[in-house]
Amino acid sequence: MSATVITVEDIIGRYADDIAFVAEATPAAELGAFIDQLDTAAWRFGEARINGHEDMETAAVHLRGPRPTSEARDSVDETARNVFLKRADELLFPVVWDMTQENRDMVGD
Repeated sequence: MSATVITVEDIIGRYADDIAFVAEATPAAELGAFIDQLDTAAWRFGEARINGHEDMETAAVHLRGPRPTSEARDSVDETARNVFLKRADELLFPVVWDMTQENRDMVGD
């Protein structure tokens, strides 16, 4: 049984448009910009009292890591990198689209 491998490009491709809409930015093309927009979107969702922003904050932590470099991007341990990316995807998948739609409804878009 093979495990599905999630890449940085997968994460950005799946969520960048929705996250950028909420962050009021151009969709991110690289991980650092995506994490910044994810932080902004999570804060805005929290301010709007839209449930799920905590999962977005946790996903950003998995992508950013505890050091100045990104655990998901810069880890030399491929297994660890895959775990960070998979966990971030698991946190973002069930909430990003729904939260963005709720935000669109609130702002009338």
